[in-house]
Amino acid sequence: MKREFFYPSADGETDIHAVEWIPEGEVKAVLQISHGMVEYADRYDAFAAWLAQRGWYVTGNDHLGHGKSVTSEEKYGFFHVPDGNACVIRDIHALRERTGKKYPGVPYFMLGHSMGSFLLRQYLLRYGRGLAGAVIMGTGYKGKPILLAGQLLCRLFAAVKGWGYRSRLIDSLGLGGYNRKFEPCESSRAWVTSDLEMREKYEGDPLCSFTFTVNGYFQMFEGMKQIAGRKAALKVPRTLPVLFISGAQDPVGGFGKDVEKVYRMYRDAGIKDVSLKLCENDRHEVLNEQDRQQVYEYIWSWMEERR
Repeated sequence: MKREFFYPSADGETDIHAVEWIPEGEVKAVLQISHGMVEYADRYDAFAAWLAQRGWYVTGNDHLGHGKSVTSEEKYGFFHVPDGNACVIRDIHALRERTGKKYPGVPYFMLGHSMGSFLLRQYLLRYGRGLAGAVIMGTGYKGKPILLAGQLLCRLFAAVKGWGYRSRLIDSLGLGGYNRKFEPCESSRAWVTSDLEMREKYEGDPLCSFTFTVNGYFQMFEGMKQIAGRKAALKVPRTLPVLFISGAQDPVGGFGKDVEKVYRMYRDAGIKDVSLKLCENDRHEVLNEQDRQQVYEYIWSWMEERR
């Protein structure tokens, strides 16, 4: 059974929209999903329903500025001033606390995709204890100098246009190069998935077609600074099982190179159970790729072994 609900955001203004997929009978384990940039929790419906059929309770929220956690058109791609990234992290934790009270003692896993993977990596620094495992999907790496430069550009635009401004320049710097390897092609989102049907569905979804505000980019860069560098990985609980999974053809992860870099950072930090899976022919959204059934089964098997 699938159900929608709302709970208060840490921003003090917004009601956060969330979805839960409830299995019939005993709940074997919990998976909380943190979605990516310019999408929403219910895009994971197929995977979540598949897990629910296997006795897993799945839940996820629409982050600030996304999905149904939006109070007006102007709020799409907008987090909060001045601490939007921190609010998003607290909203994720609020959902975990709410769910943990419903299912005490049940193994609790978290999965973050793309921007959600950066959020999950931040989350683990502070709240990683008590989790049965973390699945970091479609992640990447940016150093602090690049992130600081991006924030400076955001500040310049905000000083003139305001934090709600949507800059084509910043958006092109953030996403513009991802499609380069796949050109010539008919779609500017060829990098997302090689599955044409899934890509057309994505491109036709109004909740996946807005442009981030300069506030949204600034806050995302702020969070990414927290996980840049090797010292950040030292704050992750060493007993926490972690799976890195990405498409080998995903430009967000540097076609595997940046994912391998973050994996090595975790491994070198002494995390005892850290795994890496690069799906050979897949692009950014491995859960929406042509081999998604195999991806479902791989993630489920990894979690099952650790619950």
